[in-house]
Amino acid sequence: MGKEKYTKEQAAQFYETMCTIRKFEETVKHDFLAGEIPGFTHVYIGEEAIATGVCAALRQDDVIASTHRGHGHCVAKGADVNRMMAEIFGKKTGLCQGRGGSMHIADFSIGMLGANGVVGGGYNLATGAALANKMVLKNDKVSVVFFGDGASNRGTFHEAMNAASAWKLPVVFVNEMNCWASTTPYRTTCNVENISDRAKGYNVPGVIVDGQDVFAVYEAAKEAVERARRGEGPTFIEAKTYRIEGHFVGDPELYRKKEETMKIFHDTDPLKKFRETMEEMGGLMTAAECDELDAKCDAKIKAAKDFAMESEYPDASEYLKYVYEN
Repeated sequence: MGKEKYTKEQAAQFYETMCTIRKFEETVKHDFLAGEIPGFTHVYIGEEAIATGVCAALRQDDVIASTHRGHGHCVAKGADVNRMMAEIFGKKTGLCQGRGGSMHIADFSIGMLGANGVVGGGYNLATGAALANKMVLKNDKVSVVFFGDGASNRGTFHEAMNAASAWKLPVVFVNEMNCWASTTPYRTTCNVENISDRAKGYNVPGVIVDGQDVFAVYEAAKEAVERARRGEGPTFIEAKTYRIEGHFVGDPELYRKKEETMKIFHDTDPLKKFRETMEEMGGLMTAAECDELDAKCDAKIKAAKDFAMESEYPDASEYLKYVYEN
């Protein structure tokens, strides 16, 4: 549907979700660089419209499989940001009791099957969930797997696409085409202009959308989810975006020029694009209303940080608890 058909409530939810992701990630970046967060972390700054648009098209009982850059997916699917922040700081009040941290954050209660430290590790989780839901549980739940252009070169991608296509499984493959696989530009390892061209080999529809436009992402995702729910099989969505931050927080980024990256961010920032769209639409949301949501999200993330700081670390004597099933 055209942007003019959206309600103020829908638009506000899109913006609030994107803003929550942005402020969450800015806090994580700052605190990691300050030495407060253990392990590695990868932030989603500049790609917020993709997770927001896709997850807005899902029901709560649908499931998603994420990547090592998974905070945005977690927020968009509806995870509690207090417990998310606690998890990233390794606290016992975290979503995984502090065991998962940034790269393995998960919340099965909302259908978030987990971030994944293995590149391309989510394909078969999402496809397996779809197989179980269709053939064993016999429901109409849909699975989504998020992945980058680099991950599309993994064998698991082709295995999952083949199985999903052959069995018409309810899976949506969402390629966050951000142009970089770690430190490698995608053209170094891919001989296709569009990653979605690979869907043709599996007789799967391939759709390209502007990953910086939350409305465009939502509309593509909505159509793909409805198709999957009707039993017509998978769809491949290629959301064109750009990885603004380094591969990981603290990445020196010697492989590209920061000024070029910042210019791209200035020109394509999805939150800025949303505000510009609101102006073009004649005030579905005003700048003042967006400012109010900015302040609301800022307060929400500050409260999440306070919650994490006030929480206790797991007791060292219980380090194997929750790790293995007895």
